[in-house]
Order: sequence, then C-alpha cells, then structure tokens
Amino acid sequence: MVLNRGTSKKHPTRPLTSLIVLSIVAVVPAPVRAQLPALTPNPPDGVNILSPSALPLPDPATSKGINTVPLRQLPPCVSVNSTGINTTPVEEAYLLGAGDQLRVDVFNVPEYSGEFEVLVDGTINLPAIGNISVQGLTIPAANAEITRRYNKTLKRPLVTLTLVAARPMSIAVAGEVTRSGSYTIPLTDENNFPKLTEAINLAGGITRAAAVREVRLRRRNAAPCNLNLWDLFQNGNLSQDISLRDGDEIFIPSTTSVDTVENTLLATASFAPEETRPVKIAVTGEVERPGPYIVSGTTNAVAEGGGPGDPPRVAQALQAAGGVTQLADMRNIQVQRLTKSGSQQVINVDLWQLLKGGDFSQNILLQEGDLVIVPTAQEPFADEVTELADSSFAPDIIQVNVVGEVDTPGVVEVRPNAPLNDAILAAGGFDEVRANRGSVELIRLNRNGTVEKRKISVDFEAGVNEETNPPLRPDDIIVINRSGLTVFTDTVGQILDPLDSLLGIFDVFRGFSEGFGNGNDNDDDNDNNNDNN
Repeated sequence: MVLNRGTSKKHPTRPLTSLIVLSIVAVVPAPVRAQLPALTPNPPDGVNILSPSALPLPDPATSKGINTVPLRQLPPCVSVNSTGINTTPVEEAYLLGAGDQLRVDVFNVPEYSGEFEVLVDGTINLPAIGNISVQGLTIPAANAEITRRYNKTLKRPLVTLTLVAARPMSIAVAGEVTRSGSYTIPLTDENNFPKLTEAINLAGGITRAAAVREVRLRRRNAAPCNLNLWDLFQNGNLSQDISLRDGDEIFIPSTTSVDTVENTLLATASFAPEETRPVKIAVTGEVERPGPYIVSGTTNAVAEGGGPGDPPRVAQALQAAGGVTQLADMRNIQVQRLTKSGSQQVINVDLWQLLKGGDFSQNILLQEGDLVIVPTAQEPFADEVTELADSSFAPDIIQVNVVGEVDTPGVVEVRPNAPLNDAILAAGGFDEVRANRGSVELIRLNRNGTVEKRKISVDFEAGVNEETNPPLRPDDIIVINRSGLTVFTDTVGQILDPLDSLLGIFDVFRGFSEGFGNGNDNDDDNDNNNDNN
C-alpha cells in the first residue's frame, strides 16, 4: 500500500513539470539574428553573415554544397540565347575602383567610421584593420569584406558602406565615329551611368559608313556583346542603349553595303553628328568643272572656310562642280568612300529616280573624302536630255558657238535648253547684207563621238521645236551661211583680185618709167643752163 501510495503521488507531477517548461519557452522571446553568435569564426571570403542576400548559392554540382564560383567573376554584359549570340543587354552593379570616395559607418564605433578614398592600388586604409582591397567589387561585396575583417576585432560588427563620390569613367570609342579615342565621363553617383549613345556623341557621332546593327561592346571580366542601334532608332528598344562601365570599349564597324533610305533616316538620329560642317570631296566625270570642292548643304558651292549648314548631299556636289553635262548618266552615279578600316565602299546612286519620281533617298549624304563619279551615258534619249537640262543638276548657263554672218560671231552664253533663235540673237542677229536668213546649219557632237550636221529653217516666230527652233546643247556650233548675192559678189571679187594685183603692178612700173623720163629732161635743162653761163 505504501508503495502504491508513493507511486500514485509521483506520476501526476510529470505532466505538470512539462507544462511549466513549455510556458516559460513561450513567454521568453527568441533572440534576433544579430544577437546570435557567429556560427563560424572565419566565414568564407566575400560573405557577409549579416546579409542573407550576400550568401553564396550552393553549387548543385558539388557534394558539400559550397559555391565554387569566385565572387568577383562578372556575368556577360548581355544574355545569350540558344545559338550563342548575345542579344539582350543586362545592367550590372557598380564596381569600385581607384578614385571612389567611400563612407564606412561602424555601428556604435565612431572612431572606426569616416570617409575614405580608394587608392591607386584599389585598396582603402581603415582603422584597426589596415588596407583592404575593394578593386572590382560591388558595394555589397565590399561591405561584406569589411565586415569580415572587423569581425576579428569586434563582436558582431554592423558595417554600412556607401558611395559618396564616384570616380570619373574612362571609355574608348573607335571605328566609324567622327573622333575616335579615349574619353573621360564624370559621375555624380553610382546610378548615374552614361549610356552608349552618350559616348558615341562624345566621339562626334557616327559616320555615314557605320554598321549601326553591329556595335560591339567589350567589358572587363565579361563576355563581349553586340548591340543594335537601328533597333533603338527604329523601334525605341532602350535595352540596346546599355549603361556603360569604367573601362568599356566601344567599336562601330564599317557597313559592307549602304541602304540609301537608312542613310537618310540615320541623319536625324540622336547619335548622328549634330553640327554638319562643309566637307572636302571630289567630283569627276560628266560635270562642267571636275575637281576637288568644299561642299555644304546650304549653298551650291562653298568657298574655302565656309560655315556650317545642313548635311551636304550628292546634289550639292554636282552643283558645286558646275552641274552635269548633257552626256551624264544620271542612273549610274557612284560615290566611293574610304571607311575607317581602310577599305573602299562603293555606293550606287540613281538620281534619275529623284528627278522623275522624287525619291529623295537617292540624294545620299556625303562625308569627308568622298569621291563622286558621274559616268557617260551610252545611248542618247532626246527627251531625257531635254528634261535633264531643265533640272537643278544642270548648269545655270551653257556655251555655244555662233560663226558666220552675224554681227558678233563667237562663243555666246545661253540658258540650258535655250532655243536656237536665242543664240542667234545673242550673237547680234543676222548680218543685214551678207547673211542667209532662210536657214542655218547646226553641228553637234553626239555621245558616241560622231558629229551630227543638219540644216535648220529659221523661224523667229516659232516656239521651241526640233524642226525650226531646236533646243541647244553645250558646245553646239551654229553656222550662218552667206546669201546668194553675197556668194556671187564674193566670187567675182575673188576673180578680180588677181587682175587688181596685175593692174597694181602695171601702175607701179608706169610710175617708175614716167619718173625716169622726167629725170633725163631735168639733166638736159641743167646742161643748157651751164652753157649759157
């Protein structure tokens, strides 16, 4: 009975004790993460045990769950698709480097807090722990490294790292830009990164030979990527205007072929040159004055040192050279361009499409050093020649020769497509006495080298027509023949000229003989006078 009594008293106390323990645990709050001691005295390099986001992800390929990827390894600047081609740019965090101004705040330890500059070797000198390398680290990674170092001297240090002043960025721009080279861009903070187009504008903008779909970006510790500025310009894809980082290298290659429409549209892009100055070009072939010129889009021909204006185009180059001749092949004009890579680019231009259909894209933009070649047409088309002479590509005046029976024969200047009557009047009109007013002869050099000669019946009251008043071409020759009476009188004169010469000789001899006779008589008279004396 005693044993039973004792047993009955012992067992009821066990549930009561467990209940008391559970109540105590429920009432006492659990400690926060910051109050917990460090699990390991020396955490891995670059890991902030106070920041869960800074913990490395375990590598599934390792059995121990340790991340084997180095902390400073950077991702590529763009994502890569299944074909291995870089497509969409990925923005990266700011990487610290020499010249950055940092502020380190250690909670409740003001003597360790303050502002520090990243030195040339990429380190900062902190109180109590000395030099720490932060070169190439993001701000969270550098914060974790500083925390790890202070963890050896402080118990559970709380470190806050902020960027006070970012260092200037150095980037390089090369290829098809106006001014290749290295550029320095100041930054105000870690989020104020310059864009790709800003760097291109610093280099003077793209040239006319730029392959804007294949812009290449090389970044330190990252895979190179290609960017498509045409997608930005055409579709507004801002992901192609990537933010730059210190040390980025931008290269714009030369395009292998030029689309005349794109060439015109890109002139309005934000990354195209804003200020367009006169450019030095050369024009050869079927133009009035072949040679080198300085051309601007605001005037036909700009003298040396002309001012800025609109982008110069092929039409301005032809006008600077005095206009095209009647032998010009407007369908096959070529623009030869030397690219930055040293290769030659040939652009075919059909200005006849501009003249007939208003295709403005054919009037492409020019750049420094372009050579414009106007070839000779193979087959003449009278209607096309007439239409070309009335266009802005033709010279303002042409020269023709008027010879024969006019008041002032010689070279006269008339407007293109001027009728034959205008040239006769410019030469003073027919000679009223000697000219044949019924018809004249027109001599013309054809494109194939042959000479055409035809007789034109003159009618001053007729309009422009091929029969009686044809339109003139440069270097035409108009021959005004003599009238029938003038031909007769000139022939008679030619016959009488020898007789006049003989009569003249006879008169000379007759005068000589008469003079000789008079001289003898005088001698006789002198002799008689002497005898009388």
